[in-house]
Amino acid sequence: QVQLAESGGGLVQAGGSLRLSCTASGKIFRLNTMAWYRQAPGKQRELVAGITSGGSTNYADSVKGRFTISRDNAKNTVYLQMNSLKPEDTAVYYCRADGVLDGVLGAVWGQGTQVTVTS
Repeated sequence: QVQLAESGGGLVQAGGSLRLSCTASGKIFRLNTMAWYRQAPGKQRELVAGITSGGSTNYADSVKGRFTISRDNAKNTVYLQMNSLKPEDTAVYYCRADGVLDGVLGAVWGQGTQVTVTS
């Protein structure tokens, strides 16, 4: 079973930085798009940033210029560098990966990591 393990969440003051990591493990033939989503209390889960296997990226308007997504294909890992954090960034952050996993085309989600930004 392919699984995603997130790390790097925590508590930080407004204006600070955090770096999230997500590593895929298991029977992985190919990873295509990897992405970070987040969900705050009372809100829908939203896409924060995504990156294709070729390195193309996209970001939510709310994080443009502040967050950077990157990946290390050799390590099956995606990162999210979060700078200039705001209290509005407080949420559970989830990693998602799609590709050929466990022998079939599909997607998998991580369990989430809490990011809390204080004012």
